Amino acid sequence: MSDIETLRRILKTYKRIGMVGLSANWYRPSNFAAKYLIDHGYTVIPVNPGYEEVLGRKCYPSLLDIPDPVEVVDIFQRSEKVPPLVDQAIEIGAKVVWMQLGVVHEEAAERARQAGLEVVMDRCMKIEYGRLFGGLNFMGVDTKIISSRRPTWVPY
Repeated sequence: MSDIETLRRILKTYKRIGMVGLSANWYRPSNFAAKYLIDHGYTVIPVNPGYEEVLGRKCYPSLLDIPDPVEVVDIFQRSEKVPPLVDQAIEIGAKVVWMQLGVVHEEAAERARQAGLEVVMDRCMKIEYGRLFGGLNFMGVDTKIISSRRPTWVPY
């Protein structure tokens, strides 16, 4: 599902995200997306067996280890790793499986749909939130870093 109304409804309704593959490295897209979502009112639960804690939050080795309900399973993993994550999402009673940019797995998505979950593929929650709720400026990002101006090179 990628129509605007559905994406907007999902982003407005579900606020508890199990982020699979969340990295503690600040320069990784998952870390940046998690910070953004936290800053916009979401509860992000890190899922990565490589860490004890990410962004000051306890990190769980799998979705099955999270003690509290998870509404959205946000997948920052390669497409071939999606099927068992969808099985876990179904088992924990998630409402949505969200596969990040470049992540598509049709068979797993169909299994999730058959279990009653909504599925979003090849989309970024951070980007979609900004696009649908006004967090992006006319250049596409609001970081104050990207510019259309040519860089000024200062000699040593």
